[in-house]
Amino acid sequence: MTSDLAIDASGLVKSYGAVRVLAGIDLRVRRGTVFGLLGANGAGKTTTVRILSTLARADSGRARVAGFDVVSDQAQVRRRISLTGQDAAVDELQTGDENLRMMGRLSGLSRSQARVRAAALLERFGLVDAGPRRVATYSGGMRRRLDLAACVVAQPAVIFLDEPTTGLDPRSRHAMWELIAELVESGVTVFLTTQYLEEADRLADSVAVIDGGRVVAEGSPAELKQRVTSERLDLTLADAWAFDQVARSLGERALRADASRLTLGVATDGSASQIRGLLDEIDPERRAVSSFAVHAATLEDVFLDLTDATATSRERESARV
Repeated sequence: MTSDLAIDASGLVKSYGAVRVLAGIDLRVRRGTVFGLLGANGAGKTTTVRILSTLARADSGRARVAGFDVVSDQAQVRRRISLTGQDAAVDELQTGDENLRMMGRLSGLSRSQARVRAAALLERFGLVDAGPRRVATYSGGMRRRLDLAACVVAQPAVIFLDEPTTGLDPRSRHAMWELIAELVESGVTVFLTTQYLEEADRLADSVAVIDGGRVVAEGSPAELKQRVTSERLDLTLADAWAFDQVARSLGERALRADASRLTLGVATDGSASQIRGLLDEIDPERRAVSSFAVHAATLEDVFLDLTDATATSRERESARV
């Protein structure tokens, strides 16, 4: 494992009974970055996190986290990581301050050190006023902030965040994003799994898309978006006849065609001259297209394109058997 890698995993395989959840996962995560693992439900994201955080053991393959093997150096790995699941793991009967002091004591801090650390984290995470209150009175966003604060009491090298903003309102989600960015600026490595593709696009330095237990693509968000198309011209057609005519005219150039909504897309470089040319080509009489919009590629486009492709490949493979 090179010194610039916080996580180095190769060939991770995991099955539960006859179901193979991971079919040979390779991951490389640089220190001090946010790494996003994307995938549909059941794709293997949580299993990957459990293996890397020593909560489960792979059937085969190897992994090192923070410089230590997750099997032979399990205790060393656990001292250097923290894990936050989809639900906030804080004690509702205690105050926010008491929760953080407890975590400090469990991490080996003295009473005075735990008190100082708790006060510093309450201020850092915007919970000073809520600190003396019982957690049962906290909003969902406040609980998630307290949960994240508890994660960094022991100053871990790597934090695993398994869908950390699930169920939060947009304002609370943005607040969590800011806190995660601050953690990375301080040198922490964040391993993020999320269903919110905007979240990965906003936070992640690098992303891997997992589907069917395999990594089907990886790179920076910008690199992955280039695999789809940098821009797309989205068209809404006047009626079903116009949709059929334009779809037939575009042929394989048509992207994201949806007959029920009378919409389809076509790749473009986003320039005004090319868009005018496409519209003149597609609708010379200016009757077929009722509206259009230029759409910049997102990670959602990448995700749908990659998972559709692998699903189609599996269907073809099944048909041969």
